[in-house]
Formats: sequence, structure tokens, C-alpha cells
Amino acid sequence: MAQQGDDSRRRAIVLLSGGLDSMVSGGLAREQGFALSALTINYNQRHHIELQAAARVAAALGVDRHVTLPIDLTAFGGSALTADIEVPKGGVEPGIPVTYVPARNTIFLSLALGMAEASGARDIFLGINALDYSGYPDCRPEFIEAFARMADLATKAGVEGDRFIFHAPLLHMTKADIAREADRLGLDAGMSWSCYDPTPAGEHCGLCDSCRLRSKGFAEAGLRDPTIYAAH
Repeated sequence: MAQQGDDSRRRAIVLLSGGLDSMVSGGLAREQGFALSALTINYNQRHHIELQAAARVAAALGVDRHVTLPIDLTAFGGSALTADIEVPKGGVEPGIPVTYVPARNTIFLSLALGMAEASGARDIFLGINALDYSGYPDCRPEFIEAFARMADLATKAGVEGDRFIFHAPLLHMTKADIAREADRLGLDAGMSWSCYDPTPAGEHCGLCDSCRLRSKGFAEAGLRDPTIYAAH
């Protein structure tokens, strides 16, 4: 069944933040032959520069529809990304850091699920990772499995047996693996954005968890890191 336009390929919704992980997830969806629609959430995040990266990545992936949806999570706060809380710069530490945004992936996946059901897509790709990440609870396989069960119960499509498939192809990859995949897929990692606390000049800070994990990944992969860091 063609889901949009005249494209008869199976359609997938890609949750596209503009980061390296979501870019590679989208690239893998494209490689598998899906027709792509992308959903980017503008949640008034501190690093809203990533929205520009998402637009670049969407164009590079050849998505035929890119929705950027505004939802202001600063109304809730509770995170260094959505409130006046300092972004930690001392290195990746154990535990759940203050950059965790309360229920963010639950909110984002719910929106992607709505877009998928409305458009006729039944495949949703997201770039979560449970190895080289900051310890967020909504980046674990148990979360995806539970959300998929909920989707079967909460939607007309699911109740009627037209189930949704949630693809998390990077779930068990290291950041080095992800950097290598970007290279293999021919995706310019320099298009993507990872930093939680960009400098006024629009550079990666180089010291937040996300910058450290990104830099470490390229180094361990033996690949040139195209990222411009203010500190390194």
C-alpha cells in the first residue's frame, strides 16, 4: 500500500533530532528501502541549534516530508536542557544526569506514533543507544519493548492487528560503531549536532557528556572527527 504520494515503498517515520545517532538511524532506514518521513521536536531545548542540523540531515536523507513540531518543555523544566540549570562539564559520571529531560522519549515516541498512524506508516526508527550514552532510563531496550506493547493497546491500528514496529538499530552499538556506520553509509557526520551547551559562536563546547561521548567515538573508530569543539 502506498502511504503518501505515488511512492509504493513501505513508509517509516524517523525521529530526527539532528544528532549523530538519529542521523545514522535514518540512514539505516533508507538503506533498508523505506520511504522516509521525519519528525523533529522543537521542545525549546537549550541546544536548539540541533534543529538546523535536523533540517540538513533530513535533506541529505531525502525524506519526502519533514515535520518540525513545537512543544515547549521549558513549561515543565526539570532538566539542564529545559531549565536554568548548569550543564555538567566534568565528564561522564554514573547515575542519571541533570541533562535527562523528564519522560522525553516517551513524549517523542507518542508523537511519532500519532504521526505514523495518521500517515499509514507502521515502522518507526529512533536512534537511542544503551551502551555509550548518559544513563537515561528511556534509552533502554525494556523501555522500547514496553512502549511497543502500549502502542498495540492505545491505537486503532494496533487494536485491529496492524501493529507498529519500533526500530532501534543503534541500541547495542558503541559510539565508535555508530561513527563507523555513518562513514559506511556515506553520511557526513559534520552535518549532525551533539552538544548540549553550544558556544555563542555555534561551536560544540567539547566538555559536556554528549561532546565527550561523540569525540571518544570518533577516536575509537579511528576516523577523523569533523566536529569543531571550543575545548577539547
